[in-house]
Amino acid sequence: MKYRYLIIVLIAFLSGSCSDMLESYPNGDRTRDDAFKYIEMTQGLIGRSYDYLASDYSSKNYNSNEMAYLECATDNAVRRSTTDAVVQFAKGELNTNNQAFVRDFWKRDYDAIFLLNLFLKDRRGINTTILIKPELNTIVTRRLQGEAFGLRAWAERDLLKKFGGMEIGGTEFLGFPIVTEPLDAFSEINLARNTYDECVAQIIQDCDSAIKYLPLAHRDYMYNATYLADKKDFLGSVNWNRVDGMTMYAIKAMTYLTWASKRFNPANDMARWDSAAKYAAKVMDFKRAASPNGDGYNPASRTDFNDVYDRSIIWSSRVIENDITMEQVFFPANATGNGFSPYGDIGATSEFLNAFGDRNGYPISSSVLYDPTKPFDNRDPRFYAIINHNSRTYTPAGSSTVIYTFETWEPDVDGLNGGKDRAGVGNNVRTNIYVKKFCYGINWKTSNFSRRPRSRFAIRYAHMALAFAEAANQLVGPNGTKYGYTPKAVIGQLRSMTTYENKVGIPAADPYLNSVAALGTDAFYDLIKNERRIELSFEGERFHDMSRWTNDAEFDALYNKPVHGVKTVKNGTVYTYDLNWEVETRAYKSAYMPIPYDDILRMNKLVQNEGWDQWR
Repeated sequence: MKYRYLIIVLIAFLSGSCSDMLESYPNGDRTRDDAFKYIEMTQGLIGRSYDYLASDYSSKNYNSNEMAYLECATDNAVRRSTTDAVVQFAKGELNTNNQAFVRDFWKRDYDAIFLLNLFLKDRRGINTTILIKPELNTIVTRRLQGEAFGLRAWAERDLLKKFGGMEIGGTEFLGFPIVTEPLDAFSEINLARNTYDECVAQIIQDCDSAIKYLPLAHRDYMYNATYLADKKDFLGSVNWNRVDGMTMYAIKAMTYLTWASKRFNPANDMARWDSAAKYAAKVMDFKRAASPNGDGYNPASRTDFNDVYDRSIIWSSRVIENDITMEQVFFPANATGNGFSPYGDIGATSEFLNAFGDRNGYPISSSVLYDPTKPFDNRDPRFYAIINHNSRTYTPAGSSTVIYTFETWEPDVDGLNGGKDRAGVGNNVRTNIYVKKFCYGINWKTSNFSRRPRSRFAIRYAHMALAFAEAANQLVGPNGTKYGYTPKAVIGQLRSMTTYENKVGIPAADPYLNSVAALGTDAFYDLIKNERRIELSFEGERFHDMSRWTNDAEFDALYNKPVHGVKTVKNGTVYTYDLNWEVETRAYKSAYMPIPYDDILRMNKLVQNEGWDQWR
């Protein structure tokens, strides 16, 4: 986000839990009312909310770490630490002494909601004079008003996604306490959770309110050039990374999708599926439409996570300059040099590897190409864009020189000559499977190597394509047309699109896709789930998908079991791989996350989610 004339003061406060979150507006020598006397502070309410909603529970700085670390709460990944809260959560060992994993999610969302409510209260934000010129002032204040509603909808959806569930011993699904007023220390703070349905209605209402004020998208081509000429500092692409109308439609699509899913829609209300498909298709239409500049999104093109202006983006976080954090999280400890100090924090599982089919798109269970003795050969092209494995080499972008080779084999009978990147040695992953996604091109072997500008792709085209396919499949089946698309065609595009590392995807003919589509809705739904697992891997969706796709009995049967890595034995130049090497046992207490314990203690109206009896 660029600010030429508008100075944002980021107000650091609200460092406690729920009661602190709801205290009066502190800024040293100023009160909350002073926020509307100082234009930079008024805008700061919105700016600081963006900061909150891009933060996460870990101590890392790259703002997509939350998404990657949440994968360790699923069957896709394992964290190197065995005592971290996300690991304890997946193993059923999370206790009230280590609640930062959930409290920080809860707190940051309500911190943002507090500021946004303060801005929206009595329309004081939109009625503030920020710029002297009336026309420009109206442009800015209307945008800020829309952002306030839009960011509140995002925070509310995050709360519902993470904390929506069933009360212990209850029969009704609950969401979060809806707060639309800037409560303070003088307010009665004893909040009850609203029903799940009420929370959905609140999110949709805030999205609709935001749409009234926001442009459809922050793009220069949406304005007449003459009109835009003296307004480029306030309109159009200058506001990239801010929420816009398309962001709101996307939030609506994702909210309806979860509400329509098996767990939260036991009556299978088809209207929910229809709303999810409708809004996802609306965003897809916009992204695919050719702009006057000819830069509409082509679904066949790759997503480049190093391009903070990638055309697949619907909404992304603020840009962090000079970043290497994801490379540090995913690369092994021995990949060092010139300030690059990785720590192998997150490793993929064998279960995740097995989600990838062969290079022609067939699952490994029915593939004539897959050889279990050579599990890394002839795989789905996307496999190589997401996974680094034993003997895989790394070549920086723009170079032909290999600067690293992954070595994960076990020591010999004398305990010597083990691979430098094997599990159990220093800061290496525990599964012997490294993650490549997000990590392209850096060369740490050169002096003053170039770090990347990065942003979190909070919503991108693939989110909408997968949401549409899932919802429309329930309505019209794989081959039926809904809102201009068929689920089969949309999934086919994702499977055949150019990979993240700019390689050709699954052949477009895709006979396996055709055969599954011919089997009908249920079989195609299983394929969609697997496609979602691959495409959105390490983007923070997997655990919530595991929950929403199942009832309690199915959740336990599918996910309360061990996860595995790859044990590698080297004999000369020949490798033997064991993909059934148990690394960690998963024993989820619940398909829901717990409500923070200190707030449960503080507010007797606030009830806990099922499975967390010791947290109430």
